[in-house]
Amino acid sequence: MEEIKVSPDYNWFRSTVPLKRIIVDDDDSKVWSLYDAGPKSIRCPIIFLPPVSGTAEVFFQQVLALTGWGYRVISLQYPVYWDLLEFCDGFRKLLDHLQLDKVHLCGASLGGFLAQKFAECTYKSPRVHSLILCNSFSDTSIFNQTWAANSFWLMPAFMLKKIVLGNFAKGPVDPKMADAIDFMVDRLESLNQSDLASRLTLNCQNSYVEPHKIKDVVVTIIDVFDHSALSLEAKEEMYKLYPNARRAHLKTGGNFPYLCRSAEVNLYIQIHLRQFHGTRYAAINPSMVSAEELEVQKTQLTEDRDLADSQ
Repeated sequence: MEEIKVSPDYNWFRSTVPLKRIIVDDDDSKVWSLYDAGPKSIRCPIIFLPPVSGTAEVFFQQVLALTGWGYRVISLQYPVYWDLLEFCDGFRKLLDHLQLDKVHLCGASLGGFLAQKFAECTYKSPRVHSLILCNSFSDTSIFNQTWAANSFWLMPAFMLKKIVLGNFAKGPVDPKMADAIDFMVDRLESLNQSDLASRLTLNCQNSYVEPHKIKDVVVTIIDVFDHSALSLEAKEEMYKLYPNARRAHLKTGGNFPYLCRSAEVNLYIQIHLRQFHGTRYAAINPSMVSAEELEVQKTQLTEDRDLADSQ
C-alpha cells in the first residue's frame, strides 16, 4: 500500500518543487495551489488540470520528466468554483497573474473538460494554444447526473467520496494500477466537502463543448482501451468532435494512466509539444532543442502552410 507515496520519485518531487498558493479573486477563500517547475523564461508552458479526485500532486511524474527535458510545467489544483463561467474567469485571472499570454493545457477527465471550456470561453482572445485531453469528455450529460448537480452542495463529504469512489476500478488490476488507485484514494481523502461538491457540480451540471469555437486549437486525445469511468460512446463523441486530433491510445492504464503508465503518457505529451519547437509557443528551453530538429520543424511548418494555402 502507498507505494507511490513512499517512492523516491515522489519524495524527490515534494522536496524539490515548492507548492505555491495564489489568490486572484476578491474572495480570499479561493486559493489556487500549483507547482511551477522548469525555466521561468518560457511564456507558453504546459499546464496540467486534475480530475475530480485529484490534487496538483497527481501529475508529479509528468513534472519530473518534462522539466528534465527542458520544459516549463505547471500542475495546479483549483479552488472552489460552482459555475463554469466563474471557473474560466478565475483561471484567466490566474494566467494574467502569472503573466502567461498563451498556454498548452493537459487535462484528465474533469480537468480535460474544464480545459476545453476555458479554450471555448476565451476563443475571441485565445489563451489556449493546444489541448491534450486524457480520458476526457465533451458533454456532461454522459454521466446522467445533471438532475443531481444542484444538490451536491448539501451532501456530506463521506457521501461525495462514495460517489467518486464508485467510478474507480473494481476487481483485479496490475500492481502499478493498484498503486495508482491507492494514491488517488489518498488524494481524494485530502479534499474537503466544498472541494468535492463544487467539482462534482462542474462535472455534472448541464453543459457541453461547442467545437466550432475551438476549431483552431491543436488537440491530442489520450485514452485507454481497458476499463475506465468513460463509456465507449463518450470516447466516440470526442473523436467526432475533434476529427483532426492526434489519437494516442494506451492498451491499459485505467482511469489514471498518467500515474501507472507515466512513461508512455510522457512520451505522447512530448510528441504533442514537439510540433511547437522553434515557434513562440514552444514550452521548452530553446537550448534543449537541437539545430537539426529545428530545421526539420521549419520544413514541416512550411509544408503545412503550403498545403493550407493550396486548399
